[in-house]
Amino acid sequence: MKKLVDLIAEKTAEAFEGAGYSRSYARVSVSNRPDLCEYQCNGALAAKKEYQKAPIRIAEDVAARLQGSPVFEKAEAVMPGFINLTLSPAFVSGYLQKMAEDPEHSVEKTSSPETIIIDYGGPNVAKPLHVGHLRSAIIGESIKRMGRRLGNTVIGDVHLGDWGLQMGLIITELQERKPDLPYFDPAITSGYPQEPPFTMSELEEIYPAASARSKEDAEYKERALQATADLQGGRPGYRALWRHILDLSVSDLKKNYAKLHVDFDLWKGESDVQEYIGPMVEEMKEKGFAYEDQGALIVDVAEEKDQKEVPPCMILKSDGAALYTTTDLATIVQREEDYHPDEILYVVDKRQEMHFIQVFRCARKTGLVPESTKLSFLGFGTMNGKDGKPFKTREGGVMRLETLIADINQEMYKKIVENRSVKDKDASRTAEMVGLAAIKYGDLSNQASKDYVFDVDRFTSFEGNTGPYILYTIVRIKSILEKFREEGGSLADAKILEPAGKGEKNLMLQTARYNEALEGAYAEKAPHRLCAYIYELANNFNSFYHETKILSEENREQKKSWLLLLDTVREVLEDAIDVLGFEAPERM
Repeated sequence: MKKLVDLIAEKTAEAFEGAGYSRSYARVSVSNRPDLCEYQCNGALAAKKEYQKAPIRIAEDVAARLQGSPVFEKAEAVMPGFINLTLSPAFVSGYLQKMAEDPEHSVEKTSSPETIIIDYGGPNVAKPLHVGHLRSAIIGESIKRMGRRLGNTVIGDVHLGDWGLQMGLIITELQERKPDLPYFDPAITSGYPQEPPFTMSELEEIYPAASARSKEDAEYKERALQATADLQGGRPGYRALWRHILDLSVSDLKKNYAKLHVDFDLWKGESDVQEYIGPMVEEMKEKGFAYEDQGALIVDVAEEKDQKEVPPCMILKSDGAALYTTTDLATIVQREEDYHPDEILYVVDKRQEMHFIQVFRCARKTGLVPESTKLSFLGFGTMNGKDGKPFKTREGGVMRLETLIADINQEMYKKIVENRSVKDKDASRTAEMVGLAAIKYGDLSNQASKDYVFDVDRFTSFEGNTGPYILYTIVRIKSILEKFREEGGSLADAKILEPAGKGEKNLMLQTARYNEALEGAYAEKAPHRLCAYIYELANNFNSFYHETKILSEENREQKKSWLLLLDTVREVLEDAIDVLGFEAPERM
């Protein structure tokens, strides 16, 4: 379906043209003064210069041609040249009827689908997910779902940290603890055990212990560096250990990401691009882009327009070792070769912005990607506690993600049981669903680039701009519809009638803006815009619900009209929260 605003703009453009003005001035937007009108056009103000005419006169000419249109109930010119538009009730109800009949809920697939790779997640293997991983996962997943909903091919890549010093540290610490394992015997090159010599919980304890020791013991760190080099050089025992670490970690990561309704198409890591690094570096040198500086290999990426210093992009350290920059560039090469994407989007901490400026410029300068491939950076702010500092445990440590999820679920379970609206056997599952909504909506409703305070009390509230409030609205609609069906009612022959009052019309108008909200949120990579839309829609519904006796309405056609409208609102809300990455229970 065409967007409501586009249909209004088309009629307005016809009026501009009919009055002798350019159609280009017929830009229409939702009114910022809803007390005066529903939509507005400010094109007459912009047309003043071209036509050497007072804007109010241009606005009057256009408004006159809109009078009598079936689209508008009222079109009036007001000083200094605004055109205020109020839609006709029949036009609005007709649009809602089409939405009710549309299995896509008015959302049109793009006419020019793209292939987009989203790099989000970025966990290190052998380490548990913590709250610092939350934003990348939640924001990246929602953008992936928005893109797919609009008909694009969107590929999510977790981009594992699986090849650096942490591997050497784990191998070195494991050798300290279990020196007799066959992986450490250089004479043994095959036939290693199928089962890993550690559990996930043991692995999670080994890494921090090794990391702490390496900071105090220079000889130990040197051994870890050598183990890293041997692993990357292909030593069989170390490769077998590495595979155990990877398999165990990825299995655990998948389990924890699944709790967030986050999944990835690709589980590739830094290790997957090692074969690309050598040829890439040689080509950079041959083409004269890369040169040595104090033993390191670098590429200059500064530009004259820079307002701040952009350091050279280091490709190899003086000892020949690769860096994050190297593997990120090699990953771009691999992605270009495998998928030829239209865009690669990185959803990462905004503090990494300079790193990606360097990587993107280097990739462009050295020809790793064609000009047509867009390289994008979506930097997100930090999730803070009520003290304004990064979110921590009560003991001051970094909170594990599964701990945060469990704490939120426990809080929601307590509230649901107190509410006595869900049977005990269903309360735990409901608490998980509402808890996930609290976490995800609490994050996504904030602009991604900004820091925000994670307030458990506020995010788990059933009132205000929260996930539970959105779900409660959906459940309320489901309850109304269920009561109607229990009484033998059916919406098979229902038609949406003209709105009987302002509250109903506002609900219709907000529902009708779904496609515009979804497209706008995706275009700006801004999930908070979709959150703002559904919050306003939920408010519109609740206002209408409190002022309207729906189920007790005696006029059969009117009652069915309202219920069909409510069912359409429910479908839109459920579609939107699915795009945001959570779902609604039947009761709560």
